[in-house]
Amino acid sequence: TIPLKDGMITADDIFEGCANLKHVDLVEGPVHATIAALQLDEWRNDINEEIGSINQILPTVSAGSDDDDDDGGKAQAIRTWIRSVIRKIIHYQAEHQRLLDEEVATTLRLVLPRDI
Repeated sequence: TIPLKDGMITADDIFEGCANLKHVDLVEGPVHATIAALQLDEWRNDINEEIGSINQILPTVSAGSDDDDDDGGKAQAIRTWIRSVIRKIIHYQAEHQRLLDEEVATTLRLVLPRDI
């Protein structure tokens, strides 16, 4: 279980030799609350699919070996995944805010007298 924080995994060899690293879960907390607050199921489903994608990727990525200079690709895969999830969350938060702003503007147009 890891937090969703960019820059947390810096060394390429941090998971070298960790062949059993095949599954990652996100820490429960603000990320899940943010996802749950998004207006559209499609957005929530897209982010949740992205979150789950790492568990399809990790079993196929080399763990590297202590015997040679192969660091493996697990650290890079996790870094790329974290950035992808963060980008999607930021994108959908912006879309969510845009829809809210449009809704407020429409409501104001309907409620306020036209001669103001």
